[in-house]
Amino acid sequence: MPNNRINSDHVDWFRASAPYIHTHRGRTFVILFGGEAVDHPSFAHLIHDIALLGSLGVRLVLVHGARPQIEKQLKTLGLASDFSDELRVTPAENMPGVEQAVGQVRMAIEAQLSMGLPNTPMAGAAVRVVSGNFITAQPYGIHNGVDFGQTGNVRNVDAKAINNQLEQKNVVLISPIGYSPTGETFNLRAEDIATQTAIALQADKLIFIMENNGATDENGHLLAQLNPTQAEQWQQEHGGDNHNDSRTQTHLNSAARACRKGVKRAHMVSRDINGALLLELYSRDGVGTLVTAGNYEGLRTATIDDIGGIMELITPLEQQGVLVRRSREQLELDIKDFTVIERDSMIIACAALFLFPEEKAAELACLAVHANYQRHGRGNDLMEHIEWQARKQHVEKLFTLTTQTTHWFLERGFREISPDDLPVEKRTLYNYQRKSKALCLSLD
Repeated sequence: MPNNRINSDHVDWFRASAPYIHTHRGRTFVILFGGEAVDHPSFAHLIHDIALLGSLGVRLVLVHGARPQIEKQLKTLGLASDFSDELRVTPAENMPGVEQAVGQVRMAIEAQLSMGLPNTPMAGAAVRVVSGNFITAQPYGIHNGVDFGQTGNVRNVDAKAINNQLEQKNVVLISPIGYSPTGETFNLRAEDIATQTAIALQADKLIFIMENNGATDENGHLLAQLNPTQAEQWQQEHGGDNHNDSRTQTHLNSAARACRKGVKRAHMVSRDINGALLLELYSRDGVGTLVTAGNYEGLRTATIDDIGGIMELITPLEQQGVLVRRSREQLELDIKDFTVIERDSMIIACAALFLFPEEKAAELACLAVHANYQRHGRGNDLMEHIEWQARKQHVEKLFTLTTQTTHWFLERGFREISPDDLPVEKRTLYNYQRKSKALCLSLD
């Protein structure tokens, strides 16, 4: 007999992924991974996941690094490998070794993408990979007395040529080598190429496959979402002085820059998590750090289309006696008074503001936050928004009724009052059997 639980889990996962499959189809993603990823035994799994993205209709630009391979090649040639400010110094005599190492990495990646092995995710994938001189470079120059030689900066990205290849459903693979109009080659930092390419394409996503666990707070917990300013300030607030923190900050700075320049979202995911790329892109909460300048979570006035989502959110709380039961018909009548927080098409929090103009009072009602999101400040966000709405309506007293969250409100400035102090209309509806605490916040 089939295992019904496994079947159910699979169906639930597929249904949860479906909105993202639809959303990502036809979108442009720029994905960066380092030479360390290419050398790792798990690289085949990453390539399989990337090929799967392509089969789901994602337009893919891959940018690879080659730092460890260049190190190894220069050592084989007996050439020194120096760095300054974490950037490789590339004398002219080192450039052939750099080109050879980068070329070998590029061919290894193309070979992996060409493997249509049976019984693997690559079976029948037919991935067409295109590389080319998409990046124009210029010399990095002399900094703090150090001549960086053939190390360069990205001068221009040929977005038109890349888009032409993407329109033909080709995967574009870009190596960390750039070319000058005078025919010179330059060693470029892969992260700069990925960032500049994402900006030039106005990509929907810039994705960094990282060697460490990403941006975390002071307790080591992953930070799921940052805006550009928070990303730029991460190290002084949460990071340290070690090498991994420095690399994380570099990624965060690039992500913030891309978002400020029009890239919709930048993601940082760990290579150590099996299937991290798919989990980040095809699940609601992902497994990495998201940097976005946009409104990833929308706090907005509810509409009639939100009724189902609100009912799904509040029904368990009604069954537990935390909230008063509301019929669908009543919700439809009151919907204009509700505010919701939406995360990727799911209502994860709601609250209502009911006005009593004659008493210059208002009720904060039906404040609910999904169990998975109660530790991230959504309740505070809603509370502050409702208070702001009340002040706009010249409300002097904001009250609420609660049976199980009294202390939460007391900690936010409410004080307990008698039910007799409620507005007359509300007082006549007070349910003495529930014995709800009446709390009030002065907005004078």
